[in-house]
Amino acid sequence: YQRRVHGKCNGTIASNAALVGVLNGATLQPPIDVVVCPTALHIDSVRAQLKHEGISVGAQNCVVKSGAFTGEMSAEQVADFGLKWVILGHSERRHVFGETNEVVGQKVAAAIAAGLTVIACVGETLDEREAGRTMDVCIEHLKAVADNCSDWKKVVVAYEPVWAIGTGKTATPAQAEEVHAGIRDWLGKNVSPEVAAETRIVYGGSVTEKNAAELYGQPNVNGFLVGGASLKPAFLDICAAANKCK
Repeated sequence: YQRRVHGKCNGTIASNAALVGVLNGATLQPPIDVVVCPTALHIDSVRAQLKHEGISVGAQNCVVKSGAFTGEMSAEQVADFGLKWVILGHSERRHVFGETNEVVGQKVAAAIAAGLTVIACVGETLDEREAGRTMDVCIEHLKAVADNCSDWKKVVVAYEPVWAIGTGKTATPAQAEEVHAGIRDWLGKNVSPEVAAETRIVYGGSVTEKNAAELYGQPNVNGFLVGGASLKPAFLDICAAANKCK
């Protein structure tokens, strides 16, 4: 069972310290897996303060290689820093910074080669959903990951409908399950039945402590990629949803 959290471009030293204090006191029942991904500036301080053995620290992004890429950090550098996780292909990286499927695929290959586990994001915009292209878009994103994946044990797929991120709108449990089931079906037919069965598919899009349990109760929803709610103590209530389902 999975729980993921990332802080977007949010947080200060003081607010992070307060949240880490809450996390350190959390009671998490295995096999819940929690990863916090603060901004690059805050990774070191969060990791130093985080004492909970059941919570890891990851990065929000990386580039393929070290070199003349001012302002970036490479997959090798993330691994060298002692981190095990990285989020790649987030919708904001795609739509704000123009990352293509090709770029995301290259990053996935580099991250896995560096020994990182990738949280690979897929998901459609509102226009794409209304045009009936939800699965087409998600599969296009997923195929770029599959074409560059050398080890599926190093990949968690995160379905994040762009129209539900930070908007207060959430995919219904049925909508989330439909896409998650479609992703698993594609993996089974195009990668292998084993990969389809074992790959964790998490949901991201205005997840809160109020809707987590119902979403997590869906057969193919294996956890969450949490944005805004991860900055609040109620995040632990989202983690606790795993103890009530499945």
